[in-house]
Amino acid sequence: MLLVTGITGHTGTYFFEELVKAKFKGKIKCFIKDNLKKQKLENSELEIDFIIGDLNDIDTINKAMNNVDTVLHIYNIHHSKAIVQTAIANKVNWVILVHTTGIYSKFKSASNEYEKIEAEIKELNKNNDVKITILRPTMIYGDICDHNVSKFIKIVDRLRLVPVINNGKSLIQPVNARDLGKAYYNVLISPDKTVGKEYILSGKDPISVKDMYKLIASELGKRVYFINVPLRLGIIVAKIMKLFSFNKIDFVEKVQRMTEDRSYPHNLAKNDFNYSPINFQKGLEIEVNQYIKSKNRRI
Repeated sequence: MLLVTGITGHTGTYFFEELVKAKFKGKIKCFIKDNLKKQKLENSELEIDFIIGDLNDIDTINKAMNNVDTVLHIYNIHHSKAIVQTAIANKVNWVILVHTTGIYSKFKSASNEYEKIEAEIKELNKNNDVKITILRPTMIYGDICDHNVSKFIKIVDRLRLVPVINNGKSLIQPVNARDLGKAYYNVLISPDKTVGKEYILSGKDPISVKDMYKLIASELGKRVYFINVPLRLGIIVAKIMKLFSFNKIDFVEKVQRMTEDRSYPHNLAKNDFNYSPINFQKGLEIEVNQYIKSKNRRI
C-alpha cells in the first residue's frame, strides 16, 4: 500500500493526475488536513483511503503507516524526520522524500537547516532497513498558485522599473510542477532503478534572472527597464524591512541567494526514468495566461 502526503498541494495534484491517467491499481492512503480536500480525489476511480489529520501529530502519522509498504512524502521537508521515524517503527519498505536543492546553497542560513534534517534521518535509519530515495526540485513554478514565478509575474505587470541584484546575472533553473508530478510517478514505478538514490529535478535549461524577467515581460506584452541593486544595498534594505516589521518580513536570505547560481543538472533522473522537463518559456506561457485570466475576472 502507498501512503502519500501533500497530494492536494501544488505538485501533489499533478502526481495525482498521473495516477489517474495510469489507472493505478494499488491501494493508496492519502494524508489530508480536512474533508474539504477529499471531493476531487473521491471522484477518481482509484482505490483511496483517507487519513484526516495533522502531520505535527506523531500518533496520527504512526496510525497512517499501518499496512503501508511505500511512502511518498511531498508535503514539507520539516516533517520528513517524523515520517522516517514512523516508517521505521512500522517496518515500511521504501520512503520517497521530496526535499530541495536549497541544501546546496552556499549561504548557511539556507542550507544548514536542510543538512541537519537529512543528517538526522540518516542517523535514524543507520541500523534499519528502510530504503530512502530523495528528490530535490529546484524553484517550482507552473501555476499562479506557486510562490515563486507568480511573484515575478506580478512585479513585471505592476512595475516599469524592475530592481535586480547583481545585474540579474545569476542563473536559475525553474521546474514546472507538471514535470514534478510525472517525475514522482516515474520514480514510484521504477524501484529497480530509483530505490536508495538522490535525484535533482530541475527545469530543462538554466536561465538568468534578468532573462526570466524579459520573457515574462514579453508574455505580458510589457516593456520593462532594469535597475541594478548592489548586493550590500539589497541586504541593508532587507534588514531594515525585517527590523520595522518585527521579523515578520524577512527577505535577507532571499536577497543573498539572488547572487548565487541555482542551476543544477538532472542527468541521473534522465538516465534512470527518462526525466525530460519542458522548457521554461513553454511553462511560463501557461502560467502567464492563467494570471491574465485571473486578473480579468477581478476587473
